Amino acid sequence: MIVLGIETSCDETAAAVVTDAREIRANVVLSQLDEHTPYGGVVPEIAARAHLEYLDGLIRQALDTAGLRLSDLDAIAATGGPGLIGGVIVGVMTAKAMAAASGLPFVAVNHLEGHALTARLTDGVDFPYLLLLVSGGHCQLLAVEGVGRYRRLGTTIDDAVGEAFDKTAKLLGLGYPGGPQVERAAAKATDPGRFELPRPMLGRPGCDFSFSGLKAAVRRLVEELPQPLSEADRNDLAAAFQATVAEVMADRCKRAIRAFRADHPDGTALVVAGGVAANKTLRARLSALAAREGLRFVAPPLGLCTDNAAMIAWAGIERLRLGDSDALDFAPRPRWPLDPTARPAIGRDGVGAGRKA
Repeated sequence: MIVLGIETSCDETAAAVVTDAREIRANVVLSQLDEHTPYGGVVPEIAARAHLEYLDGLIRQALDTAGLRLSDLDAIAATGGPGLIGGVIVGVMTAKAMAAASGLPFVAVNHLEGHALTARLTDGVDFPYLLLLVSGGHCQLLAVEGVGRYRRLGTTIDDAVGEAFDKTAKLLGLGYPGGPQVERAAAKATDPGRFELPRPMLGRPGCDFSFSGLKAAVRRLVEELPQPLSEADRNDLAAAFQATVAEVMADRCKRAIRAFRADHPDGTALVVAGGVAANKTLRARLSALAAREGLRFVAPPLGLCTDNAAMIAWAGIERLRLGDSDALDFAPRPRWPLDPTARPAIGRDGVGAGRKA
């Protein structure tokens, strides 16, 4: 089975060709970093226009790299949500048009499921497994029980961890995107223990996260320091923030492992996915935790942590194996929870919170 994948949910335009033998024949990603950097974040209208301009060429490039024609494919998969709706529409409509013209099956893939199943593409991980999904818009712990079968154990009650990285980088004057910038600055810290930051939710019952208070604490420290910030101040604060996030993540994951094992004693792996999964400090902390808990630790290669179309093609393959595909009247979705039965996380004001949860 050979599937073309299309990804346009945020600020990467991507196309890939993947086989059911777990072979990535092509994986092309066009970053829009230069377009969005002047604004300090993703501008939805700019992102959608870029997808519209470049997607056709990237699909042709992916097919050429794989040495294939449209007629050689078995299906076309595209991100159907969640994401910036303008970009999602571009990818879905392109995939629908190709499917209609060729008579191939069309599969609308949940972007989060693409991340969730990447470990099966790269490492052949068996169900069930525990997943930490961390990115700019998502922060969740999920029991992955099968394709389309996800049980949420925890989520953020306010901001996603990737958003916290971006805001911290902006406060420190490190630029965009925040995750890589904070990691680079932290690696140059001369006194990583210099600043003390709060550990939100550390030791609390349950598996939920919170990052708004941590961002506020970073802002207060920045305001208290002499301006402009010195390079040492930036690097030491970045190191403190990164270490705090890693500690909180490990604590939340440890609790999630207990909950996961209670229902799935046969589960053998802790998987981390999403853009923040590229952070080496976080990987090291979670790898050590998994080893102590007797679990296999799996993190995709760095290039498959951030948004890409290979994961979308693979998720399409997983669904096609079960006989699933979508009609051409599928409606793109700005929100699409993996566990639709999960209740909203409860924030400090007592009402549901959590972004894209």
